[in-house]
Amino acid sequence: MTQFSETELTAAAISSFNDTPDPRVKFLLQELVKSLHDYVRKTDLTFEEWEFAIDFLTRTGQKCTPIRQEFILLSDVLGVSMLVDAVNHREREGATETTVLGPFYVGEHKVTPHGTDISEKLAGERMFVQSRVTDLNGNPLPGVPVDVWHADDDGFYDSQKPSYQTQGPSSRARFITDADGRFFFRSIVPCSYPIPVDGPVGEMIRYTRRPELRPAHVHFLVAAPGYEPLVTHVFIGGDPNLDCDVVFGVKDELIATIEKRTDATMPDGKPATSPWHLMTYEFRMKPGGGAAPKPLAAKAMEEA
Repeated sequence: MTQFSETELTAAAISSFNDTPDPRVKFLLQELVKSLHDYVRKTDLTFEEWEFAIDFLTRTGQKCTPIRQEFILLSDVLGVSMLVDAVNHREREGATETTVLGPFYVGEHKVTPHGTDISEKLAGERMFVQSRVTDLNGNPLPGVPVDVWHADDDGFYDSQKPSYQTQGPSSRARFITDADGRFFFRSIVPCSYPIPVDGPVGEMIRYTRRPELRPAHVHFLVAAPGYEPLVTHVFIGGDPNLDCDVVFGVKDELIATIEKRTDATMPDGKPATSPWHLMTYEFRMKPGGGAAPKPLAAKAMEEA
């Protein structure tokens, strides 16, 4: 009879999954048991600490809604999201670098005409974004959907505001690349912002005295048929938080120089009413496949 000593207990828990039909599921569960048991032994975890951890995870789950994912935020600040991203994108072969999806890919991204101001009702310094989607050889990829979203001038995403339920999305849209693989739009220059700190993850960040801020950036999700979906950010060059991103998402290649311009017209020939900024960035796609992530609210509706 197994006595379930400190070491025998781990072996018994691992072997309890031996009959799992799916080999990959079996492997993942057994490795999870090994890691968790090793952690408990290495740290001499106390009952009080174990109970605190259970309560923390419970409250993390309770904070989640169809448009807020506290577990994604937890994964982000622990570096797990970027590690998963890194091991799944080891060979970029000249393709644009990836980074975290983040917890604010929510709601509907409506197909929007090129040149639209997606932050029309928001205050802030105006910005013109011109981009192009190509293959690794620089050939244009036409007809590709590109989802865009970013925070406002106060550092909030639309889904964080009470007005989201009544006024709908802001600073998010979907563009379809033209025959030359290009798309362009107007918006405002986003600013650095703190991650949501009104939940368990925020409590942890503040207790451990870690920086709360993310450097200013614009999110892009490019889903070209025949290519790996690209989830990435373009960061605003010169932001003081580039070296201390709380979710470890910055990569040198993803930092863009934003030019301040005083031209009377923007690149599409339409008038500029004040000084504005120009962001230019080209996305290079890697051949392959895979499903692009779905916005949180859309995913929740499918599962309901």
